[in-house]
Amino acid sequence: LDDNPSHYKITLSGTVKSPNIFFDPPFLMLMPVPLDVKTETAISIIPQDYLRQSRIQVELPEVELEDGERICPFSVQFSGQDTVLSSDGANRKLICHISFISSRPVSFSGNICFIDEEEN
Repeated sequence: LDDNPSHYKITLSGTVKSPNIFFDPPFLMLMPVPLDVKTETAISIIPQDYLRQSRIQVELPEVELEDGERICPFSVQFSGQDTVLSSDGANRKLICHISFISSRPVSFSGNICFIDEEEN
């Protein structure tokens, strides 16, 4: 500092926040429907602490039928899959439409897995 031999010590501290995803509602129960009739609902995906854009992906479960055949009766449509940081520093929520349709009788309880680009 302009030929002044004084030493200055600066201490920095901070908190690292990991990105999280929350859901509203936190669990999903689709109504029973007749064969080949679609049932669907929308959920809100609420990203938190994403400092940069990340694309949300989904892994849908397969269901094993009584005869051993495996099907994927679920489908997902997003109205926007990318986390977006708004001007106020908050992440905007995403809307996801989850649907189920099957031509065979099936009952299922399991997980639909949502992941970001870093596989969180």
